[in-house]
Formats: sequence, structure tokens, C-alpha cells
Amino acid sequence: MSRAGDTSGDRAGRLAFDAAAEVYDEVRPSYPAALFDALFALLPPAPDILEVGPGTGQATTDLLARGATVHAVELGPALAAVLRSKLPSELLSVSVGDFERLPLPARSVDAVFSATAYHWISLGAQLDRPALLLRNGGVLAVVDLIQVASQDDRGFFAAAQPLYDRYGQGHTGPPAPTREDADPPIRSAIASDRRFDRVEVRRYDWNQTYSAADYRKLMLSYSGTRLMPSEQREGLLDDVETLIVDAFDGRVTRPLVATLTTAILA
Repeated sequence: MSRAGDTSGDRAGRLAFDAAAEVYDEVRPSYPAALFDALFALLPPAPDILEVGPGTGQATTDLLARGATVHAVELGPALAAVLRSKLPSELLSVSVGDFERLPLPARSVDAVFSATAYHWISLGAQLDRPALLLRNGGVLAVVDLIQVASQDDRGFFAAAQPLYDRYGQGHTGPPAPTREDADPPIRSAIASDRRFDRVEVRRYDWNQTYSAADYRKLMLSYSGTRLMPSEQREGLLDDVETLIVDAFDGRVTRPLVATLTTAILA
């Protein structure tokens, strides 16, 4: 787990969230209302939506509130159980399984939607599956939360980096982008696929502020943190929480841009 959040990986990483379903539900953020307004402007009334990786419903709630019928495909049974209990609705069905392999009817949905989960899907399936499942003119919609470089964090992430390095969890990828340069990975993949057109990326500032205790819980909801050996994990959590209390008045802001990438099946 780097300081920026989850990254793609193997099945163990994908299932790590399931062991923290209650924590995940408590601390993972929702998404901007304007994002859903933009999405539903592209869809017919009362659309049929296939949601990939709903977690415990951080986005599902908004899809249902806008009148969609949602079939949510979740790999983790504990996450799916929380989702079912949290959102009992005739408009929601939940399947526990792998989106890449689960039998699903072709040309059956108006949108394939995923929020902060699509990076776990293999590159080929990210486009091949929607191309099969979407009705003509259907929408592929992918939401990403991108941590950006901003003074809004008051220097916290730079100060925390030595702690992550100490426990072998240092950030090794490219530096965080500016808000203006936040570019979701799915954009270039869709843009190069002739099965889709009208590719658009919408960006929304979406900072999240946490107490020291809640930021510890957020870290526990990350797959990389959960996969650490327990002694190292507790050491990292203790040190980061102490840093927030001692040097940042007990609160930390994670500077985020929420992106909505959409494309239409040609």
C-alpha cells in the first residue's frame, strides 16, 4: 500500500477488501452528485445498469436514487452481504462473482458502471465485456478517485513518506498529478478502441478530510495495507496516526479529484 491508495494486483489483493467490509463501509467516500447528474444525462429514463465492484454501495445508493435498476457484481461475499443489508430494494440485485467470468446476457444493459474498482479488471476485459453487454448506444462509465498534488494536505503526504519507506510501502510510481492533469488510465484505452466513441472525462474536486483515527481506518480499508504482515501493518498505522496527531492537529486532508470517464458503444 503506497500513500496514494490502492493499485491493481492479483486476486489476493482484490479479495483483501472483503476482510474489512465493515471498515470499508464506514470510511470509504461517496462521490459528487454532479457526477451522477452528468452520467444520467447520457442514459434513458430508468436505465438498466451493471455495476462492477460496488463494494458496500458508495455509488450504488446514487444510482438507485436516480431510478436505475442495478445489477451489482461484487467479488467479495462479505462486501456483498453489507450491500444487500444496507440497500434493500427491488431495483437492486447482487451477484457474488468475478465480472470477467460471470455469465451475463449480451446486449442487456444501458450502462456498465464502475467506481474506484475498474483498475482491478484485466485490461482486455475492461473493454471486451462492456462491448458484449451494452445495448447499442450504451454507456461505459468509469469513476476514479485520483490523489493529486495540492497544498490542501498541508504537507502531510511528504511528511508521511519516510514512514511508508520504513515499512517497505513507499510510493514508487510517478508523482501525483496536479488537479488539471488528473488523467484516468481508462481514458487512453477507450480512446484507442474503435468499438467506442464520444470519449469524455469530467473532473470534480473531491477532497476528503479525516481525523487521525478515521485515517487509520481508511488505511485499513486498502488492500496493500491489509496484505502487510500484521506487526509491520500495526507499526505503520501507529506511526501515521501519531504523525497526524502530533504534527497536523489531529486531522488530515486527502486532496482528490473524482473523474468520470464515459464512452458510447458505437
